[in-house]
Amino acid sequence: MTFPIDLSTYTPLHFSLSQEKLTAEQRSTLRHNIELVRNAIIFFTALANTKGLGGHTGGAYDIVPELLIADGFMKGSDSCYPVYFDEAGHRVAIQYLMAVLNGYRQPADLLHYREFGKGLYGHPERNEPAGIFFSSGRLGHLWSHVNGVAEAHPNKTVFMFGSDGSQQEGGDAEAARYAVARQLKVVLLLDDNDVTIAGHPSSYMPGFDLTRTLSGHGLDVHVCDGEDIDALFTAIRRAITNQAPTAVAIKRKMAPGVPGIEGLPKGHDVIPVDMAIDYLTAKGCDAAVALLKQTPAAAAKITYRGSTPEQAKNRDEFGKIVSDLITELDNPTSRVLVIDSDLEGSCGLHHVRKNCPEVYINAGIMERNNFSVAAGFGSAPGKQGIFGTFAAFLEMVVSEITMARLNQASVLAHFSHSGVDDMADNTCHFGINNFFADNGLAEHDRTRLYFPADALQLKAILTTIFPDAGLRFVFSTRSGTPFILDTNGKRFFGEGYTFKRDCDEIIRPGRDGYIVSYGEMLYRCLHVVELLKDEGIEVGLINKPVLNVIDETMLATVGTSPLVLVIETQNTKSGLGARYGTWLLERGYTPKYGAMGTWKDGAGGLSEQIPYQGMGIEAIRDRVVRMLKR
Repeated sequence: MTFPIDLSTYTPLHFSLSQEKLTAEQRSTLRHNIELVRNAIIFFTALANTKGLGGHTGGAYDIVPELLIADGFMKGSDSCYPVYFDEAGHRVAIQYLMAVLNGYRQPADLLHYREFGKGLYGHPERNEPAGIFFSSGRLGHLWSHVNGVAEAHPNKTVFMFGSDGSQQEGGDAEAARYAVARQLKVVLLLDDNDVTIAGHPSSYMPGFDLTRTLSGHGLDVHVCDGEDIDALFTAIRRAITNQAPTAVAIKRKMAPGVPGIEGLPKGHDVIPVDMAIDYLTAKGCDAAVALLKQTPAAAAKITYRGSTPEQAKNRDEFGKIVSDLITELDNPTSRVLVIDSDLEGSCGLHHVRKNCPEVYINAGIMERNNFSVAAGFGSAPGKQGIFGTFAAFLEMVVSEITMARLNQASVLAHFSHSGVDDMADNTCHFGINNFFADNGLAEHDRTRLYFPADALQLKAILTTIFPDAGLRFVFSTRSGTPFILDTNGKRFFGEGYTFKRDCDEIIRPGRDGYIVSYGEMLYRCLHVVELLKDEGIEVGLINKPVLNVIDETMLATVGTSPLVLVIETQNTKSGLGARYGTWLLERGYTPKYGAMGTWKDGAGGLSEQIPYQGMGIEAIRDRVVRMLKR
């Protein structure tokens, strides 16, 4: 299939540092290039949306003018380091498009944005032969790395693209001080569009201003209109020739000129297909519109035995359940503080904002601060802080978790997007080190890690632990999960179920051994258990909803069986499987033992991620059979 927008009309520009303004010809070419690139980004991000792959349109669309101007200086002067470092990695669509325009990829590759196995992941992952020269990692984490690049290349100006969202991360403050102290030739091009996922910084963070913040750190800061290409060119040239750390705060609305998402938080995400069609129709991109109107092939669905066809998303249910629990409290504002880190829709906390606004704070993209604020509020008896973000970002708050524990704080922390399921954003967003939260000393430690199997168990767990003191971590996945069924076809965690603290649960009894699992892998393992039963193999299934506490009774049951296989999507180096075998050996149990988990970089896509890690249905079945034959 041919890419439907003719990219051959793109003309690379070469700018000299000695030229103070654009020529008429350069201005005309730049305007054409900007529209061409923006049209292409609208198209192929929307195409991914037709396939259910999600993605991000507005940020990549925004920064086209400054990136193309910076590219012109990179091509026109050997004094500029030729990499488009971007600390807001979700804007990766422009990285892939530039890889095409620079000859590293073919235009048709863009038709597979975010698909499994195509190498066009939801964030940049370094792959130089394919034209990607850096990995962005998590939002707002790249500037210090860029400082290091500038140290390694002292005669080069190094660009970093950022935004008023990414600059909220605390690491950027440290990077700014370092860059100024070392007088590094770093140029920041910052999309100051007053939009993040959950709102407008000017509304939820009054007082925060990029220009004042960076000027206070000692950077030279220039402000310009991002849609005035002459002013933008002048500002970028001035920043390069300044020979010192300099920022350009580029003012514009989010997705300027795109009806339906201009100036709005939803512009951060992938553009709705109908809006993309309207936009591209107005631009005369008829072939692109025709492709967007095609119905994509439906993915094959697996029917899992032992669970319902219906699914629910625990990450969303969390907010509904917590809202109900808060409304039952007397004087909730004196007892609960809910801190969101600009991910309310992803963690379910938007339900708290709507139903209990008096206890809710949109605290911006500042996870370390926000966790500690929740802990500080919860450090007094009878109070607790509630915090939510992605599980990948748990790695950022490990020190703050220790501080909370030292201060005897009570925090209920929800980390969504755990594991790898449905993670087109790929490796940097994998939530695979959840056990890092269990980092306290054993004496007096009340830390608990909970990973419910379905929405009914989530409700039972939250209802039970909501008044508990100490640090409680609740994990959920990006994907939905079905409801686990008992042997009579009833919902296992429904009517009559009571969650028992610190206890494992037998989902199916076993004669030939046990699979131990939890979360989104439990229903998959239950399917395998039912398949094996048809083959005459009686392998049981244990659910371990409390990850970091040993249930001695259940460990004895499992340990005296012939086989134990732990299956999870956590990191094989840090997850349950890395410690469960030790627990068995310490107690003298010696069953055949194995563990399966996440062990390699992702490959994009959604449901393909778990099988790619070697944990598809057939792979699990084959592992059990091989172990039994040993």
